[in-house]
Amino acid sequence: MATKSKTTAKRKRAPAKRKTPKKAAPRTRGVMPAECRLDNLPPEAADVAERIEQEGGFVIGSYCEPLGRNPLLLAALPIDQVEPTPFQRDLSDAHYKKLSGVIDRTGLFLDPVIAITAPKDGFWTPNGRHRLEAMRRLGAKSIIALVVPKREIAWQILALNTEKAHNLRERALEVIRIYKGLIEEDPRRPESDFAFYLEEAALVTLGLCYERKGNFAGGAYHPILRRLEEFSSESLQTSLKVHQKYADQLFELDEKVLKVVEKLKERGLVSPYLRAFVVARINPLRWIKDEPPPLPEVLKTMKERLAKFNVDKVNQQDLAKAGGAPDTES
Repeated sequence: MATKSKTTAKRKRAPAKRKTPKKAAPRTRGVMPAECRLDNLPPEAADVAERIEQEGGFVIGSYCEPLGRNPLLLAALPIDQVEPTPFQRDLSDAHYKKLSGVIDRTGLFLDPVIAITAPKDGFWTPNGRHRLEAMRRLGAKSIIALVVPKREIAWQILALNTEKAHNLRERALEVIRIYKGLIEEDPRRPESDFAFYLEEAALVTLGLCYERKGNFAGGAYHPILRRLEEFSSESLQTSLKVHQKYADQLFELDEKVLKVVEKLKERGLVSPYLRAFVVARINPLRWIKDEPPPLPEVLKTMKERLAKFNVDKVNQQDLAKAGGAPDTES
């Protein structure tokens, strides 16, 4: 009779969660209102103020934000000198056109965009794409911006932008664009240094998938990737190659899954969850309670199980019981 190992098996890893800070006692952090006054600009902020003036903008004022005392500049910028960061979510025509109508009716622009200096000329806004396009649609000459001297705010925008719940596709595309922007800045930095900005390692892999195919069924594979992928201590450049390898393996698996889905459809089985159903059936993690195998091994097992998948044993009742995520995500 086999005996148990002296060392107990590790439990399965739970998905990484963002740490929520504990509630602080009232009025114990930051500064009082009068202390937000900034009489002299520190060197970094002074350089940005000079850049604003050189590019035709005007510095309206400056202050220290009340929590971390970081210097900020309120400025009017020439609208033609401001562009969205190249790694945020896609522009929604309906949203910016509706926004332009509201601004036009009120005759007021009250919500400044966040801006940083671009790598060469002009400015980037990491969170004001729709406001910027709305003002351009109205023929505005300038736009009011809160200019942040710390350029890393561009990479932190995903962590700060919590007011809109992105769907999986939007989140993944934003993450991969940020990732590639970070590589352009310095590819040697460890991937793990940016875990807070990027949210989940799985989103990097899925971002590569969505770049390749806009309607990729990421929802079917996300639970697997989220459980198995972790941010690496290797460089961004090296880590991206690993994510690309995983993305290629996912596409290879998904092509085989689609062939099984087509066979199920030929049998008259109808459901928006057919792909998710097949993926769930071949997912070995459903029965693994201890430390799971690495992702390449799991994907290999899934392909082997898929080759033995018997479509004749599936009926409509099985689909109704399973449910799951739709095949595609908008």
